Amino acid sequence: MFVFDIKRYAINDGPGIRITIFMKGCPLSCVWCHNPEGISSRKQKLYTKKKCIGCRTCVEACPEQALTLTPEGIVTDGARCTLCGICAEVCPALAMEISGTEYSAEALMKEIEKEIVFMDRSEGGVTFCGGEPLLHPGPLLDLLRRCGERGIHRAVDTTLFARPEIVRDVMDNCELFLVDLKQMDSAKHAKYCGVPNELILSNLRMVAEARHDFYLRIPLIEGVNADEENITRSAAFLASLPWEHRIVNLLPYHDIGKSKHEKLGTVYNPDRYAFAAPSDETLGRCREIFACYGIETTIGG
Repeated sequence: MFVFDIKRYAINDGPGIRITIFMKGCPLSCVWCHNPEGISSRKQKLYTKKKCIGCRTCVEACPEQALTLTPEGIVTDGARCTLCGICAEVCPALAMEISGTEYSAEALMKEIEKEIVFMDRSEGGVTFCGGEPLLHPGPLLDLLRRCGERGIHRAVDTTLFARPEIVRDVMDNCELFLVDLKQMDSAKHAKYCGVPNELILSNLRMVAEARHDFYLRIPLIEGVNADEENITRSAAFLASLPWEHRIVNLLPYHDIGKSKHEKLGTVYNPDRYAFAAPSDETLGRCREIFACYGIETTIGG
Protein backbone atom coordinates (compact mmCIF):
# COMPACT_ATOMS: atom_id res chain seq x y z
CA MET A 1 0.00 0.00 0.00
CA PHE A 2 1.34 3.41 -1.00
CA VAL A 3 0.88 6.52 1.14
CA PHE A 4 1.39 9.93 -0.47
CA ASP A 5 1.26 12.11 2.63
CA ILE A 6 1.11 12.02 6.41
CA LYS A 7 -0.31 15.18 7.96
CA ARG A 8 0.28 15.78 11.65
CA TYR A 9 -1.62 18.19 13.90
CA ALA A 10 -4.62 18.11 11.55
CA ILE A 11 -7.67 19.94 12.93
CA ASN A 12 -10.17 19.66 10.05
CA ASP A 13 -10.23 15.88 9.60
CA GLY A 14 -12.40 14.96 12.56
CA PRO A 15 -12.55 15.90 16.25
CA GLY A 16 -9.48 17.06 18.15
CA ILE A 17 -5.89 17.03 16.92
CA ARG A 18 -5.31 14.19 14.49
CA ILE A 19 -2.79 12.48 12.29
CA THR A 20 -4.13 12.00 8.77
CA ILE A 21 -2.83 9.21 6.54
CA PHE A 22 -3.31 9.78 2.81
CA MET A 23 -3.55 6.51 0.83
CA LYS A 24 -2.98 6.46 -2.92
CA GLY A 25 -5.71 5.28 -5.26
CA CYS A 26 -9.26 6.47 -5.89
CA PRO A 27 -12.09 5.11 -8.10
CA LEU A 28 -13.35 8.67 -8.64
CA SER A 29 -11.64 11.25 -10.80
CA CYS A 30 -13.29 14.50 -9.73
CA VAL A 31 -12.31 17.26 -12.14
CA TRP A 32 -11.64 19.70 -9.27
CA CYS A 33 -9.72 17.18 -7.11
CA HIS A 34 -7.20 19.01 -4.93
CA ASN A 35 -5.14 15.83 -4.40
CA PRO A 36 -4.77 14.50 -7.98
CA GLU A 37 -1.62 12.64 -6.91
CA GLY A 38 -3.98 10.47 -4.83
CA ILE A 39 -6.01 9.19 -7.81
CA SER A 40 -3.45 6.69 -9.11
CA SER A 41 -2.54 3.76 -6.86
CA ARG A 42 1.00 3.82 -8.25
CA LYS A 43 4.06 5.87 -7.42
CA GLN A 44 4.34 9.08 -9.43
CA LYS A 45 6.94 11.76 -9.97
CA LEU A 46 6.18 15.45 -9.50
CA TYR A 47 8.33 18.18 -10.99
CA THR A 48 8.11 21.86 -10.05
CA LYS A 49 9.66 23.78 -12.91
CA LYS A 50 9.88 27.11 -11.08
CA LYS A 51 12.03 25.50 -8.38
CA CYS A 52 14.47 23.96 -10.85
CA ILE A 53 17.85 25.74 -10.96
CA GLY A 54 19.12 23.81 -13.98
CA CYS A 55 22.09 22.32 -12.11
CA ARG A 56 21.86 18.93 -13.88
CA THR A 57 22.41 17.07 -10.59
CA CYS A 58 19.39 14.86 -11.23
CA VAL A 59 20.40 14.27 -14.87
CA GLU A 60 23.84 13.05 -13.86
CA ALA A 61 22.54 10.95 -10.95
CA CYS A 62 19.79 9.11 -12.87
CA PRO A 63 20.93 5.48 -13.28
CA GLU A 64 18.59 4.96 -16.25
CA GLN A 65 19.63 8.14 -18.11
CA ALA A 66 15.95 9.03 -18.23
CA LEU A 67 16.31 12.78 -17.61
CA THR A 68 17.20 15.59 -20.01
CA LEU A 69 17.65 19.27 -19.24
CA THR A 70 15.89 21.39 -21.88
CA PRO A 71 15.01 25.10 -22.13
CA GLU A 72 11.57 24.09 -20.76
CA GLY A 73 13.12 22.33 -17.76
CA ILE A 74 13.73 18.67 -16.95
CA VAL A 75 12.07 16.20 -19.29
CA THR A 76 11.59 12.59 -18.17
CA ASP A 77 11.62 9.64 -20.56
CA GLY A 78 8.74 7.60 -19.19
CA ALA A 79 9.94 4.45 -20.93
CA ARG A 80 13.25 4.59 -19.06
CA CYS A 81 12.20 6.02 -15.67
CA THR A 82 11.77 3.40 -12.94
CA LEU A 83 10.62 5.89 -10.26
CA CYS A 84 13.60 4.92 -8.13
CA GLY A 85 13.50 8.34 -6.51
CA ILE A 86 17.21 9.13 -6.80
CA CYS A 87 16.46 12.36 -8.68
CA ALA A 88 14.29 13.56 -5.80
CA GLU A 89 16.93 12.58 -3.25
CA VAL A 90 19.74 14.53 -4.91
CA CYS A 91 17.83 17.60 -6.13
CA PRO A 92 19.20 20.55 -4.09
CA ALA A 93 16.21 22.75 -4.99
CA LEU A 94 13.55 20.14 -4.13
CA ALA A 95 12.14 20.46 -7.64
CA MET A 96 11.65 16.69 -7.90
CA GLU A 97 9.30 14.70 -5.66
CA ILE A 98 8.12 11.11 -5.57
CA SER A 99 4.48 10.71 -4.60
CA GLY A 100 3.93 7.32 -3.01
CA THR A 101 5.89 5.62 -0.25
CA GLU A 102 5.22 1.97 0.52
CA TYR A 103 4.45 1.37 4.19
CA SER A 104 3.85 -1.79 6.19
CA ALA A 105 1.14 -1.73 8.87
CA GLU A 106 3.86 -1.83 11.52
CA ALA A 107 5.64 1.21 10.07
CA LEU A 108 2.42 3.24 9.87
CA MET A 109 1.48 2.31 13.43
CA LYS A 110 4.82 3.68 14.59
CA GLU A 111 3.99 6.99 12.91
CA ILE A 112 0.50 7.02 14.44
CA GLU A 113 1.74 6.16 17.92
CA LYS A 114 4.12 9.14 17.89
CA GLU A 115 1.03 11.38 18.07
CA ILE A 116 -0.81 9.64 20.91
CA VAL A 117 0.03 12.33 23.47
CA PHE A 118 -1.59 15.01 21.27
CA MET A 119 -4.58 12.78 20.51
CA ASP A 120 -5.20 12.06 24.18
CA ARG A 121 -5.00 15.70 25.27
CA SER A 122 -7.33 16.93 22.50
CA GLU A 123 -9.65 13.92 22.19
CA GLY A 124 -8.35 13.48 18.66
CA GLY A 125 -7.22 10.41 16.77
CA VAL A 126 -6.24 9.11 13.36
CA THR A 127 -7.98 9.78 10.04
CA PHE A 128 -7.45 7.57 7.01
CA CYS A 129 -7.88 9.61 3.84
CA GLY A 130 -6.97 9.43 0.18
CA GLY A 131 -7.47 8.93 -2.55
CA GLU A 132 -10.03 6.46 -1.30
CA PRO A 133 -9.01 4.31 1.69
CA LEU A 134 -11.85 1.83 1.02
CA LEU A 135 -10.00 0.90 -2.17
CA HIS A 136 -7.60 -0.97 0.13
CA PRO A 137 -9.94 -2.82 2.54
CA GLY A 138 -7.41 -5.39 3.75
CA PRO A 139 -4.65 -2.99 4.84
CA LEU A 140 -7.21 -0.43 6.03
CA LEU A 141 -9.05 -2.89 8.27
CA ASP A 142 -5.76 -4.17 9.66
CA LEU A 143 -4.75 -0.62 10.63
CA LEU A 144 -8.19 0.21 12.04
CA ARG A 145 -8.13 -2.88 14.25
CA ARG A 146 -4.62 -2.13 15.48
CA CYS A 147 -5.67 1.43 16.33
CA GLY A 148 -8.77 0.12 18.06
CA GLU A 149 -6.63 -2.12 20.25
CA ARG A 150 -4.67 0.98 21.31
CA GLY A 151 -7.86 2.92 22.08
CA ILE A 152 -7.20 5.43 19.28
CA HIS A 153 -10.25 7.23 17.82
CA ARG A 154 -10.59 6.24 14.15
CA ALA A 155 -12.09 8.27 11.30
CA VAL A 156 -12.26 7.32 7.62
CA ASP A 157 -12.56 10.04 4.99
CA THR A 158 -14.35 8.24 2.15
CA THR A 159 -16.40 8.68 -0.99
CA LEU A 160 -18.40 5.56 0.04
CA PHE A 161 -17.95 4.29 -3.52
CA ALA A 162 -17.29 0.70 -2.47
CA ARG A 163 -19.10 -2.59 -2.09
CA PRO A 164 -21.61 -2.46 0.80
CA GLU A 165 -19.88 -5.33 2.59
CA ILE A 166 -16.63 -3.34 2.64
CA VAL A 167 -18.45 -0.30 4.02
CA ARG A 168 -20.02 -2.46 6.74
CA ASP A 169 -16.69 -4.01 7.73
CA VAL A 170 -15.02 -0.60 7.94
CA MET A 171 -18.04 0.83 9.80
CA ASP A 172 -17.63 -1.89 12.42
CA ASN A 173 -14.02 -0.85 12.96
CA CYS A 174 -14.14 2.95 13.09
CA GLU A 175 -15.96 5.62 15.04
CA LEU A 176 -16.57 8.16 12.30
CA PHE A 177 -16.96 8.58 8.55
CA LEU A 178 -16.21 11.84 6.75
CA VAL A 179 -18.29 11.85 3.56
CA ASP A 180 -18.58 14.27 0.64
CA LEU A 181 -21.88 14.64 -1.18
CA LYS A 182 -20.92 16.02 -4.58
CA GLN A 183 -23.96 15.93 -6.87
CA MET A 184 -27.43 14.35 -6.60
CA ASP A 185 -27.94 13.83 -10.35
CA SER A 186 -26.18 10.57 -11.24
CA ALA A 187 -25.42 11.52 -14.84
CA LYS A 188 -23.84 14.80 -13.74
CA HIS A 189 -21.96 12.96 -11.01
CA ALA A 190 -20.51 10.63 -13.63
CA LYS A 191 -19.66 13.59 -15.86
CA TYR A 192 -17.68 15.44 -13.19
CA CYS A 193 -16.47 12.57 -10.97
CA GLY A 194 -16.09 9.64 -13.36
CA VAL A 195 -18.64 7.36 -11.67
CA PRO A 196 -22.41 7.43 -11.06
CA ASN A 197 -23.72 8.11 -7.56
CA GLU A 198 -26.33 5.40 -6.83
CA LEU A 199 -23.87 3.25 -4.85
CA ILE A 200 -22.67 6.27 -2.87
CA LEU A 201 -26.19 7.34 -1.89
CA SER A 202 -27.19 3.77 -1.05
CA ASN A 203 -24.17 3.31 1.19
CA LEU A 204 -24.75 6.65 2.88
CA ARG A 205 -28.31 5.62 3.72
CA MET A 206 -26.99 2.30 5.05
CA VAL A 207 -24.49 4.11 7.29
CA ALA A 208 -27.20 6.45 8.60
CA GLU A 209 -29.66 3.62 9.25
CA ALA A 210 -26.96 1.80 11.21
CA ARG A 211 -26.79 4.93 13.41
CA HIS A 212 -23.10 5.21 12.68
CA ASP A 213 -21.62 8.68 13.15
CA PHE A 214 -20.67 10.61 10.03
CA TYR A 215 -19.79 14.18 9.08
CA LEU A 216 -21.22 15.38 5.77
CA ARG A 217 -19.44 17.87 3.52
CA ILE A 218 -20.39 19.40 0.19
CA PRO A 219 -17.67 20.88 -2.05
CA LEU A 220 -19.74 23.79 -3.34
CA ILE A 221 -18.99 24.69 -6.95
CA GLU A 222 -20.81 27.13 -9.21
CA GLY A 223 -21.52 25.30 -12.46
CA VAL A 224 -21.56 21.86 -10.82
CA ASN A 225 -23.75 21.64 -7.72
CA ALA A 226 -24.46 25.09 -6.25
CA ASP A 227 -27.74 25.53 -8.14
CA GLU A 228 -31.02 25.63 -6.24
CA GLU A 229 -32.30 22.35 -7.71
CA ASN A 230 -29.28 20.31 -6.60
CA ILE A 231 -29.09 21.91 -3.15
CA THR A 232 -32.80 21.28 -2.60
CA ARG A 233 -32.42 17.64 -3.66
CA SER A 234 -29.38 17.29 -1.43
CA ALA A 235 -31.19 18.77 1.56
CA ALA A 236 -34.27 16.62 1.01
CA PHE A 237 -32.17 13.46 0.74
CA LEU A 238 -30.18 14.24 3.90
CA ALA A 239 -33.35 15.18 5.78
CA SER A 240 -34.78 11.74 4.93
CA LEU A 241 -31.92 9.99 6.73
CA PRO A 242 -32.08 8.95 10.40
CA TRP A 243 -29.14 11.20 11.15
CA GLU A 244 -28.49 12.84 14.51
CA HIS A 245 -25.56 15.11 13.63
CA ARG A 246 -27.53 17.04 10.98
CA ILE A 247 -24.77 19.52 10.15
CA VAL A 248 -23.43 20.02 6.63
CA ASN A 249 -20.04 21.61 6.04
CA LEU A 250 -20.11 23.66 2.81
CA LEU A 251 -16.66 23.84 1.21
CA PRO A 252 -16.38 26.67 -1.36
CA TYR A 253 -14.52 25.73 -4.54
CA HIS A 254 -10.83 26.47 -4.98
CA ASP A 255 -8.42 25.42 -7.71
CA ILE A 256 -5.48 24.34 -5.53
CA GLY A 257 -5.32 21.11 -7.55
CA LYS A 258 -4.24 23.05 -10.64
CA SER A 259 -0.64 23.47 -9.48
CA LYS A 260 -0.41 19.79 -8.61
CA HIS A 261 -1.54 18.81 -12.10
CA GLU A 262 1.26 20.99 -13.46
CA LYS A 263 3.75 19.10 -11.28
CA LEU A 264 2.36 15.76 -12.48
CA GLY A 265 2.46 16.85 -16.11
CA THR A 266 -1.30 16.40 -16.44
CA VAL A 267 -4.03 18.90 -17.31
CA TYR A 268 -6.41 20.42 -14.77
CA ASN A 269 -10.03 20.57 -15.95
CA PRO A 270 -9.18 19.47 -19.51
CA ASP A 271 -12.74 20.03 -20.76
CA ARG A 272 -12.66 23.59 -19.42
CA TYR A 273 -15.84 23.42 -17.40
CA ALA A 274 -16.86 26.82 -16.06
CA PHE A 275 -16.10 26.28 -12.37
CA ALA A 276 -16.24 29.13 -9.87
CA ALA A 277 -16.37 29.70 -6.14
CA PRO A 278 -19.91 30.40 -4.92
CA SER A 279 -20.81 34.02 -4.27
CA ASP A 280 -21.93 35.20 -0.84
CA GLU A 281 -25.45 35.33 -2.25
CA THR A 282 -25.25 31.69 -3.36
CA LEU A 283 -23.85 30.60 0.00
CA GLY A 284 -26.66 32.41 1.77
CA ARG A 285 -29.31 30.80 -0.44
CA CYS A 286 -27.82 27.33 0.12
CA ARG A 287 -27.80 27.82 3.87
CA GLU A 288 -31.43 28.94 3.80
CA ILE A 289 -32.48 25.85 1.84
CA PHE A 290 -30.76 23.50 4.27
CA ALA A 291 -32.26 25.37 7.21
CA CYS A 292 -35.74 24.81 5.75
CA TYR A 293 -35.05 21.08 6.02
CA GLY A 294 -33.79 21.33 9.59
CA ILE A 295 -30.12 21.01 8.68
CA GLU A 296 -27.47 23.35 10.08
CA THR A 297 -24.59 24.47 7.85
CA THR A 298 -21.04 25.66 8.43
CA ILE A 299 -18.65 27.20 5.89
CA GLY A 300 -15.12 26.07 5.18
CA GLY A 301 -12.79 23.77 7.05
